[in-house]
Amino acid sequence: MSSSNAKIAEAAELENDLGPRRVYSTSPSSPSSMPAFASVLAVIAILYFGKEVLLPLAIAVLLTFALAPISSRLRKLGLPRIPAVIVTVVLAFLVLVLFGLVVAGHIAEVAQNLPAYQGNIIAKIRSLQESGTDSGIVRRLTSVVESVGRELSNAEERPVTGSRPREPVLVEIFAPSRPIETLTSLIGPLLGPIASLGLIVVVVIFMLLEREELRDRFIRLVGYGDLHRTTEAIQEAGSRVARYLLMQLVVNCAYGVPLALGLWAVGIPNPALWGMLAIVLRFVPYIGPVIATVLPLFLAFAVDPGWSLVLWVAAIFVVLELTSNNVIEPWLYGSRTGLSPLAIIVAAIFWAWLWGPVGLVLSTPLTVCLAVLGRYVPQFEFLEVVFGSDPVLDPKERLYQRLLAGDPDEATDYAEEFLEEDYLEDYYGKVAIPALLLAEKDRRRGVLTAEQMEQVFGTAITLVSNLGEIAQEEEEEEEKEEEQKEKGVSGRPSTHPKEGNEDESELPDGRGKTVFCIGGRGPLDDASAAMLAQVLQVQGAEVVAARHSDIPNRRAMSLVPKQSNAIVVCFLNEGSARHARILIRRFKRIYPAIRVGAVLWVENQEERHPPTLREADFVATTLTLAAREALADAAASLVTPARKIRTRRSSNKTGITAAQSGI
Repeated sequence: MSSSNAKIAEAAELENDLGPRRVYSTSPSSPSSMPAFASVLAVIAILYFGKEVLLPLAIAVLLTFALAPISSRLRKLGLPRIPAVIVTVVLAFLVLVLFGLVVAGHIAEVAQNLPAYQGNIIAKIRSLQESGTDSGIVRRLTSVVESVGRELSNAEERPVTGSRPREPVLVEIFAPSRPIETLTSLIGPLLGPIASLGLIVVVVIFMLLEREELRDRFIRLVGYGDLHRTTEAIQEAGSRVARYLLMQLVVNCAYGVPLALGLWAVGIPNPALWGMLAIVLRFVPYIGPVIATVLPLFLAFAVDPGWSLVLWVAAIFVVLELTSNNVIEPWLYGSRTGLSPLAIIVAAIFWAWLWGPVGLVLSTPLTVCLAVLGRYVPQFEFLEVVFGSDPVLDPKERLYQRLLAGDPDEATDYAEEFLEEDYLEDYYGKVAIPALLLAEKDRRRGVLTAEQMEQVFGTAITLVSNLGEIAQEEEEEEEKEEEQKEKGVSGRPSTHPKEGNEDESELPDGRGKTVFCIGGRGPLDDASAAMLAQVLQVQGAEVVAARHSDIPNRRAMSLVPKQSNAIVVCFLNEGSARHARILIRRFKRIYPAIRVGAVLWVENQEERHPPTLREADFVATTLTLAAREALADAAASLVTPARKIRTRRSSNKTGITAAQSGI
């Protein structure tokens, strides 16, 4: 119960642990992916058939990760290396052995007392029948409980009470007893676990003693040509696994100890057993916490003739779950794994199939190591994509995918997450316009049809409309800031990430100004014009937006308000400079007193310089520059572009030439 949500929260919060996110290539998979896949299959086969040897080694390696910080701390306190390692390992395994003995003793006691609870269980089941919930399942459950109780009672009474004494049987012994064989039959089944435990202890000791030497050998073996990357991989795998194991142990103890005290307070038998089992079972993703909850609830059901004890136990678990999920785990964020929730579930299934219950416990730390391998080894990059919690698409790629799918709701959700920390201007400039540039790139490649472009446009316009409320809030915030400036207080709120750069980031006040925005050549240009229009509205300007399709029938000319301060034509195609000149000349000829400019969108302004448009009053390449120019107080150019006249000789014989205007 608790840990299902906990694992999701832990897996989802790795952003700060991993550092800068990897940008994945979108190119087709290279031929080297097939050998990598074959290598994965070979490794799985080795892990499965070499389970008897590899399982103890895996446990030893993970215990080494967990105990290494303790050993290092003892060495910093002045203890020599060998005594520090011996003390760490001995104490750790003594705790584990004592833990196991206590749990085994309590389990034996619970098993011995189970027949005493038979009457309460049958009485409660019969009460359910009498309350009107009678069904075949309840009747079968009652019969099963009764039959189990009879078998347990007969097993206890059979040696003592017998209706007829057994007659002695004559036995002839052909060979004397052999004590060695008897001892072997008793110890034989224990040799395997004892040998595995001894192997684990020895391996842990030597790995702690030779930790630096093993690190150097690993670097020389797999990463001598790239010491920086290999060192980062080793440090990240070690720190993440050790932090996960130790912090998860702290979280589980903070859950198990109060659980044992609470169960003791309400009168549950063997409360220490259920607290200790909760500590261990919560290491198992999703399944373990459920088992740790069901067992005490079933015991409360069996022990108490009424229902009050069951309710008390349920209340204890609810309180502990809420406390653990909302207080302890957020405070101890070191237990983050960097795995996605689905990856944790799939890994638990895979390792349980591979190595049984022990593999289920080891599934999360082992999968963390695989994710680190995929992060630093290019041939296994797919492991990080499959298991990691990092998003594999950039925000602009994610938005473009949603625009293509015609899903404005999910696109709006992503936008609202972004806008929790940034302004609308930042979202459109860093995410939305680059997403439209990706669409324009696909259009030029011929893979985006006209219907898809209209769908992208429609979804983008719906997104802009959905963000209208946020735009209204920002507009009110801008008005308050302007009032504060008039009173002598300047600057944006200190919570804004651009604090300290007010002069560079602030846009001009748009109150009292009117701007006309229009797309240049297609639906994608229209969408970018709508986004620019909303940003200008946030600044307080009156904005009229039009589509490119209004230009041929001159409808756009009639839409331009006469009191406009600027006309902005937006283009996503970097090769539209010639078309931009035509439109600018047309607008300048009709509205010579209005500033007319073009926005030729580019994602990286430093790599590309905008073309020179002598006809335009301004040329911008980013949303911030476009908004500044559109709201600037500069006057329009008073020089009207000369109308070019092309002449051609008439085809008639009179020799009269015909003049035809060309734009």
